[in-house]
Amino acid sequence: MTVPAFPLTWLYAPGDRPDVVVKALASGADIVLIDLEDAVAPDRKEYARDATAELLSDPPPIPVHVRVNPLDGPLAESDLKTLSPLPGLSGLRLPKVASPTDVVHVAEHAAPATEGSGIPLYALLETALGVEHAFAIASAHPTVRGIGLGEADLRADLGVRDDAGLDWSRARIVLAARAAGLSPPAQSIHPDIRDLEGLAASCAHGRTLGFLGRAAIHPRQLPVIERAYLPTSAEVESAEAIVEAAGVEPGAQALPDGRFVDAAVVACARRTLALARRDALTA
Repeated sequence: MTVPAFPLTWLYAPGDRPDVVVKALASGADIVLIDLEDAVAPDRKEYARDATAELLSDPPPIPVHVRVNPLDGPLAESDLKTLSPLPGLSGLRLPKVASPTDVVHVAEHAAPATEGSGIPLYALLETALGVEHAFAIASAHPTVRGIGLGEADLRADLGVRDDAGLDWSRARIVLAARAAGLSPPAQSIHPDIRDLEGLAASCAHGRTLGFLGRAAIHPRQLPVIERAYLPTSAEVESAEAIVEAAGVEPGAQALPDGRFVDAAVVACARRTLALARRDALTA
């Protein structure tokens, strides 16, 4: 299985539609997110779990994460018990996490993915309380590999009408993830699959806030997200110049165009080049 060092696209697929999941696996997404929660009707929850378990009985060609049902509901325990031992599961996405206790409970009860390690957990913060506890959740357990926002639920919880009203919460989780030593969060979904221009603009805004990549609900959104988050040719050229200058003479210095270069700038430039290459790790 090839695991991208910098995953940019995370495609949701409903767990009760195995045919859609199979298409998602071939869509070009970096990671497929099988959803057992919002995308599945109540009377199809058990079928979705069983179908997902069958699919994950063998490792798929790309990483697959599963969003389980709410942790405070009657279905989550069965989801975790059934899915966590399966060899095809690469991560669990936990909805509506409100406190570090929620994460610790899952980490202690989910079967280990491999000997001596736990299944990677990704906490979704969808309430004001969850956002308020962002750093505590991000640092609650070694198996937490990422946090993100569930913006539809958060919007309703906060009574926010304008999209800009979520920017404080967005910046909060970017900061919390960094403080906890986690990768930058991926943006929440853009719900209008026909509005590709709006998606591109939203991704550009998310990039300025510090997000890296985005969840999608339709394959047509994937190339838009990837283009938005990959460095431009100008950014790559600038990063190459910075790294080259740093290799010639160590320490802080000024480039011919007047830009000041220090260790932090060099580190950022190297990250830009690595992202442009889309370095891959083999697991």
